[in-house]
Amino acid sequence: MNTLFNQDQHNALIENFFALQASEQCSNNTLASFQAIILHYYKYHKRDFIWRRITSPYFVTVSEIMLQQTSTSRVTGKFEAFVERFPDFATLANAPISDIIRLWKGLGYNRRALALQKIAQLVVTQHNGRLPIDIATLETFPSIGKATARSIVTYACNAPVSFIETNVRTVFIYFFFKHHTAVSDAMLEPFVTAAVDQADPKSWYYALMDYGVMLKKTVGNVSRLSTHYAKQSAFEGSDRQVRGMILQALLDQPGIPMAMLSAHLGKESARVEKILTDLKHEGFVKNNNGLLSLP
Repeated sequence: MNTLFNQDQHNALIENFFALQASEQCSNNTLASFQAIILHYYKYHKRDFIWRRITSPYFVTVSEIMLQQTSTSRVTGKFEAFVERFPDFATLANAPISDIIRLWKGLGYNRRALALQKIAQLVVTQHNGRLPIDIATLETFPSIGKATARSIVTYACNAPVSFIETNVRTVFIYFFFKHHTAVSDAMLEPFVTAAVDQADPKSWYYALMDYGVMLKKTVGNVSRLSTHYAKQSAFEGSDRQVRGMILQALLDQPGIPMAMLSAHLGKESARVEKILTDLKHEGFVKNNNGLLSLP
């Protein structure tokens, strides 16, 4: 912890906020008090990531897709290697899937890697190589939903856009709905929108992210109060694990006979064949006369 950070002062800011909130849940005074808390913490505890320092539309897009369902600690080690190998949309659009999956290994949810390449291909073929900074257009891209489209616009353009993701949700539930249950994003949206820093929204969201991480470590997962909360299923023994094993096998041994794959993995053939069918349909695997490989 930064020794310049004054915890007593921070606690006083929090006490002041909750005193105001008791009578003015979403007034200008409570919002200003709330912003003071978040920015006071961020001043001393801001985290440094390369994607926060270099905010080109390409870097922002790669980082936002990588950070979906994946912690910053895992993304940090992968992001630099990925953008070094694929420095722009054009390079990524034309890369072999095997190269992309090899660098993506360890991040999980490999569909995102394939979606990221499809995004790059759309940017190159339909938008002259430039990411469209338009929320409605971005939402039509694979793996980019409402929140991701808005976060890309915010971070790439420093635009004062409202969006909710897990850390933002955590912070707003804790300060505005901590004694509620079944809190929906629709309930949070007016608070998130009203609180956006119009002058520097990018830094404001970075501050919210960092505060949300701190809350999870100190008070637990407040997001469990959200109607959007879903506990992640166990990875060990799951189809997700087998999918990863299949892709790793094809990276290690391109052209492995389909008849040998189940034995190689030590998994029942019916299960492997079902997952292979899904992988082929998604574009991860090709079958050339019984020999399996990545495209």
